[in-house]
Amino acid sequence: MTDWRLLKNLIDGHDRFVLSCHVRPDADALGSELAMAELLRGLGKQVRIINPSGAPSTLDFLLADDAVGVLGQDATVAEALDTDAHIVLDTSAWTQLQGIGDVLRKTTATKIVIDHHVSSDSLDAREFKDTAAEATGSMVFHFAKANDLPISERAAFCLFCAIATDTGWFRFPSTSSQTYRDVAELIDLGVRPHLVYQQLYECNSLSRYHLSGRVLSRIAMAADGKVAYTWAERRDFRETEARPVETEDLVNECLRITGTEAAFIAVEQENGQVKFSFRSRTTVNVAEVAEQFGGGGHKQAAGAILPGPLDRARAAVLRAVTAAVESQTAST
Repeated sequence: MTDWRLLKNLIDGHDRFVLSCHVRPDADALGSELAMAELLRGLGKQVRIINPSGAPSTLDFLLADDAVGVLGQDATVAEALDTDAHIVLDTSAWTQLQGIGDVLRKTTATKIVIDHHVSSDSLDAREFKDTAAEATGSMVFHFAKANDLPISERAAFCLFCAIATDTGWFRFPSTSSQTYRDVAELIDLGVRPHLVYQQLYECNSLSRYHLSGRVLSRIAMAADGKVAYTWAERRDFRETEARPVETEDLVNECLRITGTEAAFIAVEQENGQVKFSFRSRTTVNVAEVAEQFGGGGHKQAAGAILPGPLDRARAAVLRAVTAAVESQTAST
């Protein structure tokens, strides 16, 4: 059981806060930050959000009038250090923090982590970690409830987006009856799920469909059909005018193939690195696979970034995923 009273006591002892999350923030990371910022401001605190990288434009609807700074663009290291407390949400891994990691190593501020991922490092922080939680957004919600903090309609909207996305719109095994009770409260606070769904999943560009066609046509199988994988090359983005973020969720299409136990997608970045997203729908632990390459995440959803070239990185990851699946098969 997470001691949310202890977190409230820590917060009460400070006036100025910087909030940060992992690189390439998703809706859980961004929604959790924005909701926590609302809660802190409700307590009379000064809050600034400074992240290691910008959020994808597909999440612009979440931002409203909130200022979210990016280290090196809208905020300096000195500004990030000028705080009483630094809260990191939705990660506890150095590799996911980039420049914010350098800030945390230098800071004299109180460091706090709120996270639900299995993969983690010691950030020399006060940790509030629950790997059984379906989303960091649900942890922020429970923090508010445990301390009788009012949740504004704005905060409720951000928390709903966080929870809905990290549960795959309530499809993933992490979804529980408590999840539905939590989101029911958020709906009572003014969230309209059909509008959230539209903003999250029904605002695709035509270029995304052109890109999807290419990527899905490449799906290949391994381990006697238990592993499915695909990839996107840099030229795909140039030729379809799509963006790398528009590969999001395509890995899940691989899991729709009958007999598939694990899947991954490799996305070649402009800098030549290759971003991998892993998924599992069985007991295959893809977080352990990701950790082999300096990444991490959940048992059934994880990620990592490898140096290129694409072919070599993909081959290395395929060997690791195949080995994980075959090892799991041998033990059952």
